[in-house]
Amino acid sequence: MRPAGAVTLQNVAAVMKEGLVHVAAGAHTLDLSAVSALDSSLIAATLSWIRAARAAGRTLAITQMPQGMRVMAELYGVTELLGDPSLTH
Repeated sequence: MRPAGAVTLQNVAAVMKEGLVHVAAGAHTLDLSAVSALDSSLIAATLSWIRAARAAGRTLAITQMPQGMRVMAELYGVTELLGDPSLTH
């Protein structure tokens, strides 16, 4: 799964819905390299996708996490919820 472009409050509902379809279809990797702009909505969407994957008995590995998302995750204290930090490089 690879969301592209901006993921912000303006479009997060649609992005989240599309991501949940991918998770339901068995996606196991979230590649964030194509995200060009973000706000905290991306963290909310990512946590939603992780919960959906776990509910299905799977994990969702995050790759190419944008630096801005890392900083926000640290500020919000949710870094651990996003998975293994070694997978974010």
